[in-house]
Amino acid sequence: MLCPDIRVLRYDLDPAERLAEAEGLALAIGVVIAHSAVLPVRQMQPNTLFGSGQVENIGVWCEQHEAELVIVDGALTPIQQRNLEDKLKRKVIDRTGLILEIFGERAATAEGRLQVELAHLDYQQSRLVRSWTHLERQRGGFGFLGGPGETQIEADRRMIRARMGRLRRELDQVKKTRTLHRDRRGRAPWPVVALVGYTNAGKSTLFNRLTGATVMAEDLLFATLDPTMRAIRLPGVDKVILSDTVGFISDLPTQLVAAFRATLEEVTAADVICHVRDMANPSHTAQKKQVLGVLADLGVIDGETGTSSIPILEVWNKCDLLSAENLAELREAGEGQGAVILSAVTGEGVDLLEAELARQLTGGAREVSFILPLSDGRRIAWLHAHGEVLAETDAGTGDDGPMRRMTVRLNPKELGQFASLS
Repeated sequence: MLCPDIRVLRYDLDPAERLAEAEGLALAIGVVIAHSAVLPVRQMQPNTLFGSGQVENIGVWCEQHEAELVIVDGALTPIQQRNLEDKLKRKVIDRTGLILEIFGERAATAEGRLQVELAHLDYQQSRLVRSWTHLERQRGGFGFLGGPGETQIEADRRMIRARMGRLRRELDQVKKTRTLHRDRRGRAPWPVVALVGYTNAGKSTLFNRLTGATVMAEDLLFATLDPTMRAIRLPGVDKVILSDTVGFISDLPTQLVAAFRATLEEVTAADVICHVRDMANPSHTAQKKQVLGVLADLGVIDGETGTSSIPILEVWNKCDLLSAENLAELREAGEGQGAVILSAVTGEGVDLLEAELARQLTGGAREVSFILPLSDGRRIAWLHAHGEVLAETDAGTGDDGPMRRMTVRLNPKELGQFASLS
């Protein structure tokens, strides 16, 4: 199978790194790569994207390697895709189609499958020159690599529009439900920490290390698709909600950004964002730029000033893959930037991350004294569960019986939550 990388646009990644990422995407759905190449496109051809000589070369490669699928790491118009398939006599998919196929296979929850199917239909409705079978298929994936299907274009368009309308209504309900859940968490005293980062940066491995969970964590792009939340304890913080999110990637299809907005908006409700970076990847700087771009699209980062409305803690992961010399340089750079350097695989540095998260979550905490009747077990128990009780002494007898003076350290959020119990 052929996986060319098309240099039509200027990317942050160089051609070789871009091609390696494309190969990783193909491997993520079990595609066996027979051949891959970087093809410079000096002038984009409206009918085939490539020049005629390049198309002939691709055809020769396909014959030599008995390839059945051609993956173009770039955007193809419906006409370009159809013409390439006609000339090569093989299925052709572009970067968007490949990512949609991965998401289709990885979506594990009902919500995830709704989001992927809506994104796929939005993409597919302009490509009815090809066959598709997703409305009949029940397995993962959504038809790019499947067999022949419905060919009545007008009937297809009507079915797609009707199905998209139903999906949007269902996703609107999902968004309302998520908003209610966020509001409920907002009323609860527990802070939320969101893990974000480029795909395959090690977010799920770190999530498992911190929570003891068994979320899928493999050396694959988009190993995690559906968001997961777990409760953890940090030094001085009894309960924190940790959220693992879908990984970001360069040139993420606009259809997916729109469809997954309800999921991505979980990040906007976090008290602290952990930006997990794969520092063993030569492209980590370009990947950081892509992640910050998505956060800006979500409104977390101001596009003009670059300031964030939510504290962002950089977590420099995979230090176990670095040489001693590179690790020493990284530690020096990390001290100046306030980053936490760790290995989610070995656990090295994870305790530093926990301590830093606790410091950020309790940074605004102050000592407060309350005099409560002993009969008010609800609020006394709440202070023990959610604050740091520094002292407890008898405070005599009041109208409500024996009283207790409690000195507690609370942050502003916890103080507000306690006030709401009154």
